[in-house]
This record gives sequence, structure tokens and C-alpha cells, in this order.
Amino acid sequence: MASKAASSGEKPTPAHRASVGAAPEAGGGTGHGRIVSGADGAGCLDATQLAALEQAYRQWVDQAARPAMRLSRQRILLVFLLIRYTGAKLSEALALDTGADVDFERGVLHLGGAAGEPGAREVQVSGLLARELRALLLGPAFGGAQGPGLGLDPGFVRRKFYELAQAAGFAKRQGGPEMLRKARAVELLQGNVPLPVVQAMLGHVTPAPTSAYVSFSPDDIRQVARVFLEREAGRGSSARNAFYGKVQALEPGDIQARVELATLDGLRVEAVVTSGSVQRLGLRPGRLVAAEVKAPLVSIQLRTPGPDGAQAPPASSQENVYPGVVEEIRVGGLMAECVVRVSEATQLCALVPAAWARARGLAPGDAVWVLCGACAVVLHVD
Repeated sequence: MASKAASSGEKPTPAHRASVGAAPEAGGGTGHGRIVSGADGAGCLDATQLAALEQAYRQWVDQAARPAMRLSRQRILLVFLLIRYTGAKLSEALALDTGADVDFERGVLHLGGAAGEPGAREVQVSGLLARELRALLLGPAFGGAQGPGLGLDPGFVRRKFYELAQAAGFAKRQGGPEMLRKARAVELLQGNVPLPVVQAMLGHVTPAPTSAYVSFSPDDIRQVARVFLEREAGRGSSARNAFYGKVQALEPGDIQARVELATLDGLRVEAVVTSGSVQRLGLRPGRLVAAEVKAPLVSIQLRTPGPDGAQAPPASSQENVYPGVVEEIRVGGLMAECVVRVSEATQLCALVPAAWARARGLAPGDAVWVLCGACAVVLHVD
């Protein structure tokens, strides 16, 4: 059922233009080449701009003058939401089989072909998005029918994407399907979603985690994605200072226990929790666990080469020590907020005395050590 009638009606409310978002690398670069390569010209939209564009799509649907026009526009909105939140290619979104490719209960979409085919993958979405997709796919916009393909012309969909981007105040290229897919990847990476999870969502070949002594199955990857996406949908707390990994070692004690995590991007995180917490959380080797540490409990030290040119970790009682590069710093009257990238997908935020930061001329690009104690790490089981 090719839709050709969604081109008239009121225009969306213009959105504010903002600076182009980019995913910084640990070395201070501007992009994760394996996922968001080839950026040129206008660049992709950042998270704020994506939210403004989504609002423009929804207003465009609400402003439809006739019921038939509203249904036609809902079909375009559906395709936008699929690409916006799953990073699907336009061809993958339009080929979706509403009967076989969507598991609404689990919030999982099958994209890129049948299971086992090259490029085929399962993509996790939030519960909120799964409910909206159900309402659109099984509602009057598609006649309540289930079957292969959405029945939309790719050229027509692409034109509507360009028109809506321009009406919202952005360059038409920024609203194209390929740039929306890239923007979703950047948004996830900037939200500290582990790199292998983003690669799995977009259908890139997922490299083996850099940790040689722990493995993550496809089910593990989907569970990690589900946790991050549910937090994103609920507008939860910042992802900074948050790790997600698998329990690698557990040393019980009478009162406290030591827990060692291995994260998807190869970091090692050590935590000390009470023995009661071990029982209450059901901690055991192989269990997926979230770990968080508050910024005031994180400290930093400048990294300086030794006599032999090597940068050995500082002598410290802190169990968790990571080399990193300063990405942002805000200096206030008493304290300074310093954001450090310690891996391709992980940022840590530290609050340090402003006088200390000023005295050392701390600035973006500086090489530092980030330190936090095992007792400062809080574990959660989602």
C-alpha cells in the first residue's frame, strides 16, 4: 500500500539549530571511525536536535487536516522512529515483517534478514517504544494487517524525511535516513553505551571484547542494550561514572566481599560490598551487573612520563586506576568538574578542588589518571 498522500498540510514548528554533535575518542579525536565514518559537510544531529526533529514529526502528524492524511503521516512517523531508535537502514525498516520480525513483549526487532543470514540481527528497543510500535503497526495506519514489508516507496519516504528536516530548521541531508542512523550511533556512544552494543545494534561486525578472560554472548549484549535503552526512555540519571559488565571474580568474607567486574570495553572494576548485598543481589561469577560511582568520590592525577618515558600508574590505595584524556572541564569558585574519557565508550566525571585545577592549568587534552576506591563503587542488578 504505497503512500503518496502525506505531502500536504501544515509545517512543523521550526526547531532551534544547534552545534553538530560528534563522538570523541580517547585520544581527543572527533569520531568513532568504525561506526560513524565519512562525516562531511553539515554532520549529524546531536541528541537535542534529534529530540526537536522527533517533536516536529509528531506535530506534523497532529496537524493533519483529514483522517486519511493522519494515517499516511503516521506511516512516515513509524519509519522515522524505527531508524531514529534502532539505527536501521531505510531498506531494513521498510522490509519489516510485522508478523515475524517484531516481538512486542520482549521489545525486540529482527532486522537485516532471517536469523542466520549475513547482516541479520536482533535489536532491543525500550518498552515505551515497543508499545508505540505496536499501536502504529497493528493500528489503522497499516490496516491492522500483519505481513512482510510496510508497503511504502523508498523514494517517497526519503523525500518526506528531507522536507521535514528542512521544515524543522535543519539541512535536508541531516534528516536523511543515513544521517539519522549515524546520529543514533553517535548519541548512543555519547551516552556511554558500550561500543560492542552499538555495533551489534547497527549490524557492524562486533569485535571480541578486549578483555581476554571474559566473554559476552548475544543475549548478554541484548540485556545490556535493554538496560541502557530503558534508562534513556525514562530519562534516568546520567550515564557518566556508570559501568556495565560481568562478574569475573567474587571473594566472599565474613562482613564484606570483593567483586571484580569485566566491562564490555575491557575495563576492570573492583567493588567492595557487604556480604548481605552479595546475597540480596544474587551476585555470582558470570552475572551481569551495573556499577556506579559518584563524582565526588573520583579523583584525578596528571600523567607524566617517568625517567624511562613510561607512564606507570601512580602509587595509590585506590583499587580502580584508569589512564584517560580530559574532554571537558568547568571550573567554579570552589570545585571543578572534570570529564575524562577512559575508553572508547566510557567517560568518568570527577569533582576536584578548583584551586588544584587552576594551579595545574588543567585543560581538555591533558593526560590524567582517574582513581576511585572499591568501597566507592555501588552495584545494581537490573
